Amino acid sequence: MLALRAILESSLYVTDLDRAVAFYRDVLGLRTVNDEYFTNQRGAAFLVGPTVLLLFRAEETRKPGMLPSHGASGPGHVAFCVEPDELPAWRKRLTEQGVKIEKEFSFDSQPPSIYFRDPDGNVLELAVASSWPFPKS
Repeated sequence: MLALRAILESSLYVTDLDRAVAFYRDVLGLRTVNDEYFTNQRGAAFLVGPTVLLLFRAEETRKPGMLPSHGASGPGHVAFCVEPDELPAWRKRLTEQGVKIEKEFSFDSQPPSIYFRDPDGNVLELAVASSWPFPKS
C-alpha cells in the first residue's frame, strides 16, 4: 500500500549559521551529519535519532539555481522526542545554558512539553512520544 512512513527530515531557517550550529551542537547536544557546512554556508544537517534536522540560511536557498528553492520567513517549530524521566535534566540543562523556558504545557494527562526558542526565534519543544497516539509497532 502506498503510504508516507515518517518524516525523514525537517528544516528550520536561521540568519547566523555559525551561531545556530553552536546552539544545536552545544546546548542540545546534536551531532552534525558531517563537519562541513553545505555549499556557500547555505546550511547544516544534524542527526536526531533516525531523522535529520536541517538548518538553512533562507536567503541562500532562494538564490537562482538552488533547486528546489525553498525558505521561510518568520520562526518555525520543531518538537524533539524525549523520555519522560529526562524532563527534569533537560530543564536543568536549558537553565544552565541560559535558555529561557517560555512555557510548559501538558496535553491531557501527559508529562508537560517544554517550549523554548533558539537564537533565531524558532520555537523548540521537548515532548514525550505518548503526546501523540502513535500505533504500537
